[in-house]
Amino acid sequence: MRHVDCARCGVEVRAEKNSWQHTSVQWSTAHPETICHEYRDDPSLTVRGARVGRCSALRESIAAAAVDGRIPISE
Repeated sequence: MRHVDCARCGVEVRAEKNSWQHTSVQWSTAHPETICHEYRDDPSLTVRGARVGRCSALRESIAAAAVDGRIPISE
């Protein structure tokens, strides 16, 4: 897993891509809603502490890291 910072809020996660479609993410914080604007503004993204939704800005940051080679794709 590689470190990726969200371009919008700066939250750091660890991410890996097993394919262009599959992404695994480990959050560096137990409470992303304290940092991430999308998690803070949309409580449905977190259920009983589990992150069940996706932040579009973080998804775009991870995709950019894959495109520029910072995250290798295992395919």
